[in-house]
Amino acid sequence: MLGHSHAVSGALLFAAAAPHLPPVLTGGPLGPGDILMGTVLCAGAALLPDLDHHDSTLAHVLGPVSRGLCRLVGRLSGGHRHATHSLLFAALAGAGSWVGIARLGRGFTLGLAFCLLALAMHALHPHPAGRGVAGWTVPTGLAVLGTAGLDTRLPNAPHWLPCAVTLGVLAHLLGDCLTKRGIPLFWPHGRHCGIVLIKRTGNGVETKFLVPLMTIATFVLLWWAAFPPTPPMT
Repeated sequence: MLGHSHAVSGALLFAAAAPHLPPVLTGGPLGPGDILMGTVLCAGAALLPDLDHHDSTLAHVLGPVSRGLCRLVGRLSGGHRHATHSLLFAALAGAGSWVGIARLGRGFTLGLAFCLLALAMHALHPHPAGRGVAGWTVPTGLAVLGTAGLDTRLPNAPHWLPCAVTLGVLAHLLGDCLTKRGIPLFWPHGRHCGIVLIKRTGNGVETKFLVPLMTIATFVLLWWAAFPPTPPMT
């Protein structure tokens, strides 16, 4: 799937799951603002498994720095669609986020938020397209502004943030399971899992059907979260 498609799927999954997450995981009921922030950050987290590909959307977020990082991760993880495309990676990403927030405090929280915002801004294209200098400096600048805004709203230890990271990775895995190649969900066991719905990345099923449908569903769910229906008087 395309990076844009993965980001939209991450946003959809968080918007759908957030109202039903156990309070023990989120630190209490999530308000509309929490769900909106989590939806955007989860969209960014949905790109994390592609840390293993040197030409992925993620690889172009910070120009040569992110490309070099993705080349290194690709070599260490066995190449594209290996270790980072597994349930183990989803668990490690969520656990690592939780430990970082709990042990390292606000600096880690804001740093993680900035990285996820930069990924979301790059994938969702609220800026001129392109892979030149402007292609990564503009979304990075938007992420800086967004992080400054979040600084006034995020608590020091947002318990829902590791949930957003985990759900974003899971959304990516689910999306890639719909492709012809599949993914090794149970890595290091190497068998690839998948149901072929998208025969070619960026085909009509993905771009003209799935992405519009997921986008509409995400906005509906966000509206529902912000303005829940009032139960009838008895």
